[in-house]
Amino acid sequence: MTDEHSFLRLQARTQRFTLGTPREFRVAPDGTRLLFLRAESGVDRRNSLWELDLADGTETKVVDAARLLPGEEDLPPEERARRERSRESAGGVVGYATDAGLRLAAFSLSGKLYTVDLATREVTELVSSAVVDPRPNPTGTHVAYVRDRRLRVIERATGQDRMLVDEDGEDIAWGLAEFIAGEELGRARGYWWSPDGASLLVERSDRAGVPRWNIADPANPQNPVNTVAYPAAGERNVDVSLAFVGLDGTRVDVERGDWEYLVAVHWSAGGPPLLAVQSRDQRTFQILAADPETGATKLLHTETDPQWVEIVPGVPAWTADGRLVRVSAADGSYRLIVDGTPVTGPELQVRSVLDVGEEVLFSASDEDPTQIHVYRTGPGGVTRVSTSDGVHVGAGTASLTVLSSWSLEHSGPRVSVVRDGETVAQVRSYPEDPGLVPEPRWLTVGERGLRAALLLPAGHEPGVKLPVLLDPYGGPHAQRVLQSRNAFLTSQWLADQGFAVLVTDGRGTPGRGPAWEKEIAGKLADVTLADQVDALHAVAAEHPELDLERVAIRGWSYGGYLSALAVLRRPDVFRAAVAGAPVTDWSLYDTHYTERYLGKPQDDPETYERNSLIADAPGLSRSLLIVHGLADDNVFVAHALRLSSALLAAGREHVFLPLVGATHMTPQAEEVAENLMRVQVEWIKKELSR
Repeated sequence: MTDEHSFLRLQARTQRFTLGTPREFRVAPDGTRLLFLRAESGVDRRNSLWELDLADGTETKVVDAARLLPGEEDLPPEERARRERSRESAGGVVGYATDAGLRLAAFSLSGKLYTVDLATREVTELVSSAVVDPRPNPTGTHVAYVRDRRLRVIERATGQDRMLVDEDGEDIAWGLAEFIAGEELGRARGYWWSPDGASLLVERSDRAGVPRWNIADPANPQNPVNTVAYPAAGERNVDVSLAFVGLDGTRVDVERGDWEYLVAVHWSAGGPPLLAVQSRDQRTFQILAADPETGATKLLHTETDPQWVEIVPGVPAWTADGRLVRVSAADGSYRLIVDGTPVTGPELQVRSVLDVGEEVLFSASDEDPTQIHVYRTGPGGVTRVSTSDGVHVGAGTASLTVLSSWSLEHSGPRVSVVRDGETVAQVRSYPEDPGLVPEPRWLTVGERGLRAALLLPAGHEPGVKLPVLLDPYGGPHAQRVLQSRNAFLTSQWLADQGFAVLVTDGRGTPGRGPAWEKEIAGKLADVTLADQVDALHAVAAEHPELDLERVAIRGWSYGGYLSALAVLRRPDVFRAAVAGAPVTDWSLYDTHYTERYLGKPQDDPETYERNSLIADAPGLSRSLLIVHGLADDNVFVAHALRLSSALLAAGREHVFLPLVGATHMTPQAEEVAENLMRVQVEWIKKELSR
């Protein structure tokens, strides 16, 4: 019997205890006001737009999402896709954009386009349906948006609404970020306003040559098949180009180089539009300046690497006085470069650039990768804005910074506003209390100094042997071992079910520099699995309560791949695995991610075979539970089905659990989320007791 107030039910209801926490901060140029999104409580999925007066600390609800939309949202397909790419599962106002003076905000709600005058609080509906990514120009006179895969602009004074570029073809899109941009490049935008608000730089994409993959709904066979353009490894990508489009109807195409990926665009008063582009093999990264009058481009910087050039969010950009800001790998670290001069030393690993204005606001880790801090540049050099231990997320500017601080000392973030080193305001946060306090033991283990955390059941008696459950992600671009209480809530709950839970970040995970990340090149399987095994043995040597005769592993996405890999290739170590949404055949995964590590499958098929799971299926001798969402458009269910088919053909017993209607995000329905976790735990216990 499940309890509607259980931790698992509450975790699903609160979207992993993130609801009720403020986000998406914008600071007024005069430093008097702050805009942000927040739901009414820790169980409310509907975000509204709020304003904080920094002089007196007063919070005002500017847009009440529940009043504007009392019922359920009806989203256009492009907006649903955008939210899937960003793993956005909340509702209400999930994003907004403003003019330069923070006088006007635009947002979409259930596909409708609204603006709000931030002085009068007047909310105006401009467009009634199918709106994606509305953005006012810097002067606030016009609002651009995408509808039916075409960029449109509406003039606020007259209400005139028109398509900027009229081009036939359902495969053509103007103003939308393509799949790879949203899923792998961290770019959700497909157009950018000029500083004077009179023209736009617009992405044109053509998906005609991209393979079409079908996602059916087997539980509801009357529903139509969802056909998507999916750029699988070795196949064609969406063709991306750019054009300057004026409000007066002029169009200037941007000179097209031999680059494959449009990584980022930056257009500010500090200089001409900047383009960051990358070659297909990702070994060349260029920063170009584009001329709005002619479309010609000028090469400003080139970076090459024999394996790949890592993408760092937030760059390139111009400072207000025209200095070029970038991040490059040098001296074993990712260093912030301003006007050609490194401003951070090799002791810092720059993770992202948060804002560029007069100075630069950025996040980085020092020698401790389990913490992330916010830094700023200034006349006296680089200084740290965040002061307490933990994981800090920054927004705003270098002089007026919003800090969302996560810690082992409290659940949820504590959000503060810091002006030149002094805290001037707090932003209220209403996350639900999880009802448990994780107690991770922080470990640095093995010859490679792997960072790990060990969690034991609450009240565990020393000396009592425990079955072991590894709970990793284990792959690139994500860390699990971070000094945040919320990062270990699920792991502690699992430990309280009677396990010693081990979480390890191995080679390839961020925060430890380029060389560490690139040790997985060509050998995802070998390196990431070896690090999990090495960490397990090193921890068990120091903690004899870990029973190495009863070891299981569970994970989702890359963690699911790693879990299946563990029982297939190291049955001497692992007795059972739960593989959630696993990549099983890398030729079925997307171009940018897969080719970065493995190249193209037609160029190096042996590497693909070494790193995929299908050929290992006949050797399965341990217990494997495969879980996969049937509506997944990132790691298609074909991955799980092909592995299951190969296992069946080889006569290897396994369990396959399909999730009806679920995408790559774990199930959101409270009952399903709770029961899915309980099924996994009971299955693992049963298999380890054999």
